[in-house]
Amino acid sequence: MADTEEEKLLMQKVARVMDETRSSNATHIRKLKELSTLRSSSSPLQFFSAFSKALIPLFNFQRRTASVERTVRFVAVFASTRDPNNASDCDTFLEEFLRFLLVAAVAVNKTARFRSCQIISEIIMRLADDAEVSNELWDEVIECMKLRVVDKVPVIRTFAVRALSRFANDSENSDILELFLQALPSEQNAEVRKTIVLSLPPSNATSAAIIDCTLDVSELVRKAAYCVLASKFPLQSLSIKLRTIILQRGLADRSAAVTKECLKLLKDEWLFKCCNGDPVELLKYLDVETYELVGVSVMGALLKAGLVRVQDGQSIRQFIVSTHDTTKGDTGHGSPSIQLMEAEVALYWRTVCRHLQIEAREKGSDAAATMGTEAAVYAAEATDNNDILERVLPATVSDYVELVEAHLIISGPNHRFASRQLLLLGAMLDFSDATNRKVASAFLQELLHRPLEHEVDESGNMVLIGDGINLGGDRDWADAVSRLARKVHAAAGEFEEVVVGVVEELARPCRERTADFMQWMHCLAVTGLLLENAKSFHWVQGKAIEPAELLHSLLLPGAKHVHLDVQRVAIRCLGLFGLLERKPSEELIKQLRFSFVKSPPPISIVACKALVDLGMWHGPHEVDRAMGRELSSQFRDDKMAFSPVNFCETDGNLNIELLDLLYAGIDINDWGKSVDTDENESVQSVLGEGFAKILLLSEHYPSIPASLHPLLLAKLISLYFSNDTKDMQRLKQCLSVFFEHYPSLSANHKAMQKCLSKAFIPVMRSMWPGINGNPGGSPAIVSNMRKRAVQASRIMLQMMQAPLYGKETETEDENGSRELPETMCGSVQSLLECGEEGLAIRIATEVASFHTKKSPAEKSYVSALCRILVLLHFRLSEQEAIKLMRMLLNRVADSVAAEKELVKELKRMAERLTAVDRHPDQELLQDQANLILGRLELDLNLNLDGSMAMPSTPGPHSTRPTRSRRRVRHEETSSDEEISPTSVVPNIPGTLSTRSQRASKTAALTKMTTNRAIRINEDDEGEEGSEVTSQEDSDESDQCTE
Repeated sequence: MADTEEEKLLMQKVARVMDETRSSNATHIRKLKELSTLRSSSSPLQFFSAFSKALIPLFNFQRRTASVERTVRFVAVFASTRDPNNASDCDTFLEEFLRFLLVAAVAVNKTARFRSCQIISEIIMRLADDAEVSNELWDEVIECMKLRVVDKVPVIRTFAVRALSRFANDSENSDILELFLQALPSEQNAEVRKTIVLSLPPSNATSAAIIDCTLDVSELVRKAAYCVLASKFPLQSLSIKLRTIILQRGLADRSAAVTKECLKLLKDEWLFKCCNGDPVELLKYLDVETYELVGVSVMGALLKAGLVRVQDGQSIRQFIVSTHDTTKGDTGHGSPSIQLMEAEVALYWRTVCRHLQIEAREKGSDAAATMGTEAAVYAAEATDNNDILERVLPATVSDYVELVEAHLIISGPNHRFASRQLLLLGAMLDFSDATNRKVASAFLQELLHRPLEHEVDESGNMVLIGDGINLGGDRDWADAVSRLARKVHAAAGEFEEVVVGVVEELARPCRERTADFMQWMHCLAVTGLLLENAKSFHWVQGKAIEPAELLHSLLLPGAKHVHLDVQRVAIRCLGLFGLLERKPSEELIKQLRFSFVKSPPPISIVACKALVDLGMWHGPHEVDRAMGRELSSQFRDDKMAFSPVNFCETDGNLNIELLDLLYAGIDINDWGKSVDTDENESVQSVLGEGFAKILLLSEHYPSIPASLHPLLLAKLISLYFSNDTKDMQRLKQCLSVFFEHYPSLSANHKAMQKCLSKAFIPVMRSMWPGINGNPGGSPAIVSNMRKRAVQASRIMLQMMQAPLYGKETETEDENGSRELPETMCGSVQSLLECGEEGLAIRIATEVASFHTKKSPAEKSYVSALCRILVLLHFRLSEQEAIKLMRMLLNRVADSVAAEKELVKELKRMAERLTAVDRHPDQELLQDQANLILGRLELDLNLNLDGSMAMPSTPGPHSTRPTRSRRRVRHEETSSDEEISPTSVVPNIPGTLSTRSQRASKTAALTKMTTNRAIRINEDDEGEEGSEVTSQEDSDESDQCTE
């Protein structure tokens, strides 16, 4: 009895100490001494018993308040602190306490598991390296925490990961690191992912996982990833590609906090710690010649943060050394007074000068917009920036030209990147003086006349270096030259006059047919530069070569050249030429159509781009008019389908409209891909992007019949989900953005919904295997095809139900539902075709068109349609459509009678329709039904003699004799309750009678379907897979392929 009283008194003392630690952390040191004194004055067993009993209430407190967290921290500190005077007692207490926590860590109560994992993690993080704990106990702790990493409670997983983080660096516990890397991609909770990222040690295996987390959906995880990269991964330990990926994602992140963390990594760790604050040295670690945009982003961030300062004596002029000094690069071929720049230095000065110019312009504007002292401050800052810029740039235009020529001519391709950066600097120079313009103009003439770079192979053939389209073989180089040319020749028409003169000189051997393919491509590249930058043919007329002469003597002959590279660049120039014409010429359109149909894939892609651009710029009817096709507006509006085109029999010049030709090109599967592997383009991707733009801007193309819009939309949806386009990432990205914004950005929202409603069934028919003549395959192939079709149906449903972005276009009816004004659809009669009601009737008609006996493919197809049908809604204003749908639901239910759950969903839909029917007892007239079906362009023999009520599902008759059994009496329920899967029958004891066999089976089926509904609701995706991709339904694959 005395021992019990003593233990109780000790437990009260421990509890009082713990209770006093809740108020403030400042008391913890004093309370630790008190608790240590109690432990030393008592036996280890007695103290642990009292301590554990006093701690038990903590394991039942779920809320994470500040006071409770202080207590948890105090307990962990006490357990992990080792008193040198009582080391053995401390070690014994720690081991016993850990075993006590391990028991709570596997408890059924989630609060107990949470508190135990929290305390264990705190102890492990605070424990000294020389703590005396047996290896067996550590193994038990590790194994227990590994189990808790997959706990169903996120906070428990968080503390389990935190507890294991200290062991992740140990090579003996490599399984912990593998567990982290395995759990990270599948973890759903952001806080747990953040803890895993913070716990990963630096290694090659973890760097990839951490960098992947820089794309995490959670801002906390992305920020943690940059924090870990800054603290654990030095700059030299990462490859150049990983460095650029980290900076590219971080500096462009949508979250300011993540961008700040990335900038902190860039500034503190990489710039100052690894590069001693030298931005040029930092750029050398990024390979700016390959990753130029990343280098520009880095310099922009550093300049914006004020981390780059131009010191006195630093300028571009230091590379233009006096002729009396010893110089580098003295080869005796040009300018011995020029020091060559490295790529990083050239990019550095280009970005710095651009920043100074922008800052001076902005400060000058601010000074002009303000007054007084503030204006004076802004003006002073603008003056300082202008002074620095003037001091940094070359003193004269002649010095600038010599600098660029030295890099371009003396060094050749080795300093091509630096040469381009210096060319971009030219836009910041002043060319108002005639002498400066004369020097710069002579330099531009040299640039434009500079032949394309090439090399000779083993057979003596010339091989072009570059893309073969742009001047210099590089799009960026051509842009730099054009910017400098427009800066030098800024007067109206002066740029065109200069470039036309160069084209005329280069075109002479081409017109005389004495030029080789390199001369042809050089001439066409300069021509493309002219056509791309000219604003109008008005500035080209009357110059060295007229536009018509340019077309007939250079572009058309180039498109028929024997060399394929010449044809490709000539076709590009033809497309640019057509954009400058007021009306496209017949010869140009004929050549583009011929090249699109008959040329190899690389040329067909360029011709396809040109035809799409011309069709969008001039309009498809103007392009057809150029070919002599003048269709009346009435005939054009009556067109209901695209005309078929046989590419094997046409050369593109026959009586074929442009849209028919392009639409037929989507179905050609042997176009191949572009030789430009960076863009990875194909004819399908170009056409898909073009048709998406046409649909999005359909109000600008009234010549395209509205009846063709559903066909275009259906083709785009099928193209997006096609297995043939899975590698076309550009097309997939373009169409995904189009599907998201098309229904909400469309100026004619209702017309888009009508288009989508008409396209729904054709898309499903074209994608579902075994339907409409579509081939099948193995069960796995059929299953994947069905899944893609289901995804397409969901995408179309989302588009159908997407609202407009502009809130001002919405109206609100008496029930609070939002609708768009009827004028957007043109008339009140067309509301049905534009709304979800029309789509629902189309789907119901499609389902009802199948016979009672259906193949497995037809069963799965009908089931998938019905699952979309039950998700559609009807408006109160469409009373006739509601009545028609109630009647159609009878046929729909008969088509899927074998699927009980789906029948119940249809019954619920019927109940909703009955509830919104203002006159549920009034029948729909035959003329009214025919009118609705006619407006939807549907052909259905509808018998209106039947009832609109959904029939009950008949149960199969049994041949077993009726047995007398005990039954419970149940209250009368409505028909709604009888079909509900959640209805129950209450038992009333003391009442005995016989229950019919039908009632017994009804109760059993209700119980079975209830359990099944629960399982389906737990995993909706599993439901889709089981219903539309089951093994039984895949058995028709052999029949489909025969």
